[in-house]
Amino acid sequence: MSSLEKIRVGIVGAGTNTKLKHIPGLQAIDGVSVDVVCNRSEESSQKAADAFGIPRVAKHWKAVVADESIDAICIGTWPYLHAEISIAALKAGKHVLTEARMAMNALEGQAMVDAFWECPDLVAQVVPSPFTFKWDATIMAILDSGELGDLREIRSIKTLPMNVDAEALLNWRQNFEYSGNNTMMLGIYYEVIQRWLRRQPSRVCAHGRIFSEKRFNLEAGREQEVRIPETLTYAGVYEDGLQLTGLMTGMELGSGRDEYAICGSKGTLRLDLQTGTLYRTLIGESEMVIEPKSETIGSWNVEADFIESIRSGSPVSLTSFEDGLSYMKFTDAVRASFDAGGAWQPL
Repeated sequence: MSSLEKIRVGIVGAGTNTKLKHIPGLQAIDGVSVDVVCNRSEESSQKAADAFGIPRVAKHWKAVVADESIDAICIGTWPYLHAEISIAALKAGKHVLTEARMAMNALEGQAMVDAFWECPDLVAQVVPSPFTFKWDATIMAILDSGELGDLREIRSIKTLPMNVDAEALLNWRQNFEYSGNNTMMLGIYYEVIQRWLRRQPSRVCAHGRIFSEKRFNLEAGREQEVRIPETLTYAGVYEDGLQLTGLMTGMELGSGRDEYAICGSKGTLRLDLQTGTLYRTLIGESEMVIEPKSETIGSWNVEADFIESIRSGSPVSLTSFEDGLSYMKFTDAVRASFDAGGAWQPL
């Protein structure tokens, strides 16, 4: 596509991130227009259209996909519709930017990849995990340098209070019908590890618990069974012996913990996302703060990257459908282990 051609985008699902990032991000790019929006109701669609000056609303997402004037679809729904809309849009000849998590499960993710492979001239992108953009290049350079020695353990801890109150309403992350095998924020935190290491563990296991077996679903007007773990401890083993350990829990009150650690035979990197600080400790040296060089600092550039890939034909790096499928396979394996009482699962 020529850089002079206008790109017309249709929005399906005007949720928080879509309104905060995607719509204004797309509208800020020269030669790009957001022409139609479809949300969960006609009223909410019109509200989004009015807020962002979008000229048209659609009553159903299929109308957006079928609109011959639209070149690209931005999907901001919960995971339950990502695969269906993405596949339909690709078959209709439209580029796709879909919110994370990629899909409900790896089977849907594979179907999305298959649909993309059938139309390689189109762009298919999953919104990437953004929390570590600032430090990604620095961490990957340190890993490539070998200064940490042989890698022995990589750890992720993310605590939230979202599941503590047993009387709280069912939220979308707890609703299996909307989230599938995605467990809290497990996938978006594991995606970062996948990005840094550029490989997958060979097997994983997980143990967790659902404390509130039922919660009231306000939308459905009834109590609903909770099928997604409210706390989860997981582990993985890589072919070279590197250990993956992690905690993803919704049961911790307070300010929470939010960090990664990469431990090697000669040193450790620890990224504290609560304070926004990267620490490095080498054998025989004191812990020190590592400040990324300004030219290596990444930032949110999702919409611009998407449009650039459309215009130039450059491949998607953050995040391709293939990389999305990889983290969905991990998510599925963790879920299978949880269902099997913690039994190891191949990846």
